Amino acid sequence: MTNLETALIHGAIREGYADKKGAVNVPMYLSSTFHQESIDEFGEFDYARSGNPTRDALERAIAELEGGDRGFAFATGMAAVTACLMLLSKGDHIVITEDVYGGTYRFVTKVLPRYGITHTFVDFTDLEAVRAAVKPETKLLYIETPSNPTLGITDIRAVTAIAKEHGALSFLDNTFMTPLHQRPLELGVDIVIHSATKFLSGHSDIVAGLAVTKTPELSDQLYFIQNSFGSVLGVQDSYTLIQNMKTTAVRYNESSRVAMKIAQYLQAHPLVEKVYYPGLETHPGYDIHAAQSTSAGAVLSFTLPSYEVAKKFVEAMQIPVFAVSLGGVESILSYPAKMSHAAMEPEERLKRGITDGLFRFSVGLENEDDLLADFAQALEKAMQ
Repeated sequence: MTNLETALIHGAIREGYADKKGAVNVPMYLSSTFHQESIDEFGEFDYARSGNPTRDALERAIAELEGGDRGFAFATGMAAVTACLMLLSKGDHIVITEDVYGGTYRFVTKVLPRYGITHTFVDFTDLEAVRAAVKPETKLLYIETPSNPTLGITDIRAVTAIAKEHGALSFLDNTFMTPLHQRPLELGVDIVIHSATKFLSGHSDIVAGLAVTKTPELSDQLYFIQNSFGSVLGVQDSYTLIQNMKTTAVRYNESSRVAMKIAQYLQAHPLVEKVYYPGLETHPGYDIHAAQSTSAGAVLSFTLPSYEVAKKFVEAMQIPVFAVSLGGVESILSYPAKMSHAAMEPEERLKRGITDGLFRFSVGLENEDDLLADFAQALEKAMQ
């Protein structure tokens, strides 16, 4: 199937993905172990950590959506990130975008050094800085674009080319764009990662992580890690994610449409100091993003003048959930300094533009007029 909107709905239920009874939904195989017919030859599944038919359907579906060799489903988005990073070995070095999710920052700075894996944070919008950071022992360039939370844009083709020049791998966190609107493997990336908790699931009801490898060799390596560490996605959550993914296109596209209107409104508001959104022509990397993605996305960030103003604004907002996470059918207002990036030291947050006045807003499916009216009244109260 050439259209991803169709594959989202039918990808997991084709012949070989479900049973032969005509069910239009993949069954939940609630079994921890599987009977073997022969002592000499085992079947496709033996123990659920190593493989489960429901999870397999999901993994095949995400591999097709990303155009990769093999998909992997993990218990959380961070489990997917950490499993991929565990492909590295003692003595290896990572060049990683400085504007990265707080959980990834924590793992790279606090856990990997215990195993002799070093890192360098770099502004990935500066290709010369990326080149300069590469060492003989560099084995990975880690990309997040648009990045979290200031929507920094990385030129995917250029960075993956640098990685290949030096014999390094490239990983990309594609959570914000989904396979619908950004195709990392086609742009040279080796492994694409998702926090499927977000837009792919879209209902704030499960936590899940997905990864897709480009080559059979990487597939074998990542499967070994997945099976060894055992942080797999459970059967019921695999089923839920398959169901939720079917509506990703309609949810994401509508939320993105409204996100543009909110970004334009905030950009014109006198209280808002800065708006981060790849759909605005003033956004750094606007042209690059437009050349490698087909949507500006459903997430934006903006800065208010101070913590005091920010506090008034939060307390006045009525519609959005004020919470960690993003990508739900409900709009979610987040405060990175105390939520997604709380793991970062204050000075590191400030280097990345994560101030006490910065908010991240994930646009849901509420009526756009209601959302805009809510912003208007909350910003008015924050000005008082």
